[in-house]
Amino acid sequence: MTESKSPAVELCGLTKDFAVGLRGVRLRAVDELSLRIEQGEVFGLLGPNGSGKSTTIKVILGLLAPTAGECRVFGVPSSRVEARVDVGYLPEAPNFYRFLSGRELVEFYGKICGLGEDGLAARVAEVIAWVGLTEAADRRVGTYSKGMLQRIGLAQALVHDPQLVILDEPTAGVDPLGTAAITDLIRQLKARGKTVLITSHLLTQIEDVCDRVAILDRGRLLLEGAVNELAATSVRPASAAAEMLSAAEREELRAWLAVRGKTLAAVEAPRPRLDQIFIEQVERNRPSANEERS
Repeated sequence: MTESKSPAVELCGLTKDFAVGLRGVRLRAVDELSLRIEQGEVFGLLGPNGSGKSTTIKVILGLLAPTAGECRVFGVPSSRVEARVDVGYLPEAPNFYRFLSGRELVEFYGKICGLGEDGLAARVAEVIAWVGLTEAADRRVGTYSKGMLQRIGLAQALVHDPQLVILDEPTAGVDPLGTAAITDLIRQLKARGKTVLITSHLLTQIEDVCDRVAILDRGRLLLEGAVNELAATSVRPASAAAEMLSAAEREELRAWLAVRGKTLAAVEAPRPRLDQIFIEQVERNRPSANEERS
């Protein structure tokens, strides 16, 4: 009998409160959140600003201690140093040392992650090449564009070959070409068996690369599952144009197509987009104007 793998991340009833002001008022940023992210999958953590995404990531990284509940990374409590050994992290707005070159920056983080001198230079060159910055490796980071900063940030997150990579808004402020390049890198990470946890407001990107997603609002989990499964929860399903035709009109359409050597094989409603599902779920969770006044 083989032992099952521990999930990459497991949250059980995670709750995080913050003190606000001097009167002992508590703000609940995450409210009894339970999630399971399996090894080898790309998981999207979605939610509007203030939904608890960043707080959840900081708990996973061991930067914050939960008020209640548990967080485990590869079966190890996130409060322990061992839980962070196999994790790479790209923050939303990395504040790198601008006077370092890209190569020096990645070397610096490689040493922080415990890589020895033997093989360090080769590993740094490898990850810099993988993110497409070899030609700019010896330029100062202060001269990099936003897209280049995100890619060198991804290189530093990968230099120690982690099994879990956490990307917080990796394409924020990046142009379409840079976004496409980073999206392709995420696909390559999955192909290499890495687990990727990503937050993003670009829901088309999430829909393209994620195996599963979770939608949060006000610290609570609203919905979780594969994108195809979540489409079934939409109360406003999209309609195919041909669905709106009567039987006689469909026959007329078939005849029109037949004259041109075409056939109408099937009529299928398009799947609701992830952004539609997201807006619907968040709006449903928000109190109405009457409820707010009462």
